[in-house]
Amino acid sequence: MSVSEEEWARDRTWFGQDGEPAPGPLASQFADLTRTLLNVTHTVGGVLRLVVGAAVAIVPDADLVSVTLRDPDGRFHTPIETDPVAVELDLLQYDHGEGPCVDSARPDGPALCWSQDVGRDPRWPSFGPGAARHGYHSVLATALVPDARPPRLSGALNIYSRTPGAFDRQAIDTALLLATHASLALAHTEAVVTAELEAEHLRRAVDSRDVIGQAKGILMQRRGISADEAFDVLRRASQDLNVKLADLAGTLAARHTEVDLPAAGREG
Repeated sequence: MSVSEEEWARDRTWFGQDGEPAPGPLASQFADLTRTLLNVTHTVGGVLRLVVGAAVAIVPDADLVSVTLRDPDGRFHTPIETDPVAVELDLLQYDHGEGPCVDSARPDGPALCWSQDVGRDPRWPSFGPGAARHGYHSVLATALVPDARPPRLSGALNIYSRTPGAFDRQAIDTALLLATHASLALAHTEAVVTAELEAEHLRRAVDSRDVIGQAKGILMQRRGISADEAFDVLRRASQDLNVKLADLAGTLAARHTEVDLPAAGREG
């Protein structure tokens, strides 16, 4: 489920205006976050929503944030994200079985996995170039510690940046602290309602992917371009117009005889 503006406004009370960190040292902000997670947020969805919002607000160059959860049977899914593009990037990793979030979400995976030039990273020959084609060049994933109790989920906090060379040591330390806070809070929730999270994720993911697929098909037929090129047109227009990609795709699919988008230029 995407984090709506209303939800983020409701859950960011420990931040300053417009999501910027409130005055004071980072340690103070984390102390406030801990109190909120343990004393106010009592559901898995609430914990994850607050953590991804915090990551966007306090990790420099964090353009997209998502959470990967791994079911006991080994399946991966994304229950919450800040933008549907994050789901596209996560799915690239799930489909190819490679990438930082897949690595970190495995119970025996590394606590931290990142790249500052993912398109050229030899560890992920399929995911890396795909992420770069989408316009994201740096990625950081930190493990969510598996719960010792059933259903023994594991997962990862995923942060994507358009900026090459993003995520310095301070950003990495902050992401690790956020993942630790999320893991502790998840352990204190009454139950990890996997079925509810997955059902909500699947409903939203199917809706978003269907409408994005329709919009891509319209552009491919209209312009004689590939699926990747069509997605690039949508992504760039979404950024230029400051409209969520899924909303833009929905408008194009519903009004394709009236609406057209500018052609995507080449990456600089």
